[in-house]
Amino acid sequence: MKRRRKRHVDQANHERWMVSYADFITLLFAFFVVMYSISSVNEGKYRILSESFFGIFKGPDQSLEALKTGEINRVRPSQDPGIATGDPVHVTRGEPGKPLTEISRKLSDSLLDLVDAGLVSIDTGEQWLEIDMLSGLLFVSGGAELNPNAYPVFAEIAEKLKDNRHYIRVRGYTDNIPISTEIFPSNWDLSVARAATVVRLLQDYGIDPHRLGAEGYGEFDPIASNETREGRGRNRRVVLAISAEQMPIERPSFEPANEAANPQADINIPNQIEVIRMPDGRLKFTSKPDNSQRGAL
Repeated sequence: MKRRRKRHVDQANHERWMVSYADFITLLFAFFVVMYSISSVNEGKYRILSESFFGIFKGPDQSLEALKTGEINRVRPSQDPGIATGDPVHVTRGEPGKPLTEISRKLSDSLLDLVDAGLVSIDTGEQWLEIDMLSGLLFVSGGAELNPNAYPVFAEIAEKLKDNRHYIRVRGYTDNIPISTEIFPSNWDLSVARAATVVRLLQDYGIDPHRLGAEGYGEFDPIASNETREGRGRNRRVVLAISAEQMPIERPSFEPANEAANPQADINIPNQIEVIRMPDGRLKFTSKPDNSQRGAL
């Protein structure tokens, strides 16, 4: 009798997925181990690293170093009356100068008539002496060309400031009426040009240029409302800001320009201001400008 051969039947392996699953679990475990090791910070090493970086970046203030070395870095005006808010970082740190009250008294005596006319105001603060002058007194309308009556005024101011070394900043301001000319595309340009004109004139009158600086603020620092003509007239102004600190003696010497080339101080200005130098050296203003002068740009 012939023996029947048993047929071998292959069975499907339904547990092969466990190999891949085990590999996945192993990788996931390794991932969490790495993440845990990263999240565990060594406080001692972290503190040392933080102190090292703090020491690197905690260097001396560059702006203060510039002030100590005598560099000028102007950004914003001072907080004294009559000037916009802000810390005056533009002033070169120098030596204490003469008391500002002494300089203010001399200037007030010389410019008394202009102060009474409301064309000039003098404010004395702890760090600044500010001479505020309306642009209508100094400049032609819409330009940076000086009026004839500006020369004797600045000649007198320069005479009172030549005997000291205080830093002087000339600041120009305008109203908010736009200007767009070939020479002055904006109020920024006009205010800077007027300040620079005054700086050049003071240098011509013998002020050391190392003491001088020109700044322009355009329409962005008003002291009165621009809604009225009177307010706009007050906003159009030039301010001479005299610092309480003075230039160090080791600055290079300055030879003033030939005084013969400067405009004369004793100028008679028809229909505006008659300026006469008195025997004691004081300027005498015998008449006041009309009200239209104060409203000019």
